[in-house]
Amino acid sequence: MLEAILACLAVGLVAGFLAGLLGVGGGLVIVPALLWVFHWTGVAPEHQQHLAIGTSLATIIFTGAASVRAHAQKGAVRWDIVRQISLGIVLGTFIGAQIAAWISAVHLKWLFIIFAYVIAAQMLLDLKPKPTRQLPNVLGMNLVGSGIGMLSSWVGIGGGSLSVPFMTACNVPVKTAIGTSSAIGIPIAIAGALGFIVSGWSAQQLPSGSLGFVYLPALLGIVLASFPMAKVGAAAAHRLPVPVLKKCFAALLIVLASKMLISLL
Repeated sequence: MLEAILACLAVGLVAGFLAGLLGVGGGLVIVPALLWVFHWTGVAPEHQQHLAIGTSLATIIFTGAASVRAHAQKGAVRWDIVRQISLGIVLGTFIGAQIAAWISAVHLKWLFIIFAYVIAAQMLLDLKPKPTRQLPNVLGMNLVGSGIGMLSSWVGIGGGSLSVPFMTACNVPVKTAIGTSSAIGIPIAIAGALGFIVSGWSAQQLPSGSLGFVYLPALLGIVLASFPMAKVGAAAAHRLPVPVLKKCFAALLIVLASKMLISLL
């Protein structure tokens, strides 16, 4: 148990830094790490992926709060975007969490892998939006938000891997997109965590300390480390050049997706 707690603290350090640096909730690190912890501690295989996703979303509530505060102090949060997209985000995430309970752990892993590779390719190829492309109207923003929220609930992320490319494609500056994504991640995390608590409430053979598909001991360990590190990552994001940020993001996605792919094959 001590080793598992130390592992969660280490994961929290990395996830918190990445949350601040790249505008992601850290789920791309947390989900694979928790899968290893759950496998090592003997959690029932059919629940490992769901617990990893639900717990990841719960940690993002706290990590995202620290990250968005740091970015807001730099003036890098577009609150108008947050307001316009939040309703769709919340509905899509909560509904997605209910659907996820019916998707097998293996299929959820494949969704994570495909998603990570697609986003990494988009970042590495540095696909440029049309100079005239703008953010859609409120209805369009909520439709986009619903899609981001639903997919986020299936792979256990705060949505930054989707919302950052979406905003940059609409000509929002990358550093502003990263800061705004941190704020968007909070309603995703709240709705997703609640959804996984509800969908896992009656599940059998969950480990002691679980609240539905949220494992509270891992949540505590990760948050203790990730909360302060999110501020460090946010400060670094405003010092690094944009191309470096994109390459860091893409490299992270490729490594994590490849590791999970190897485990499936």
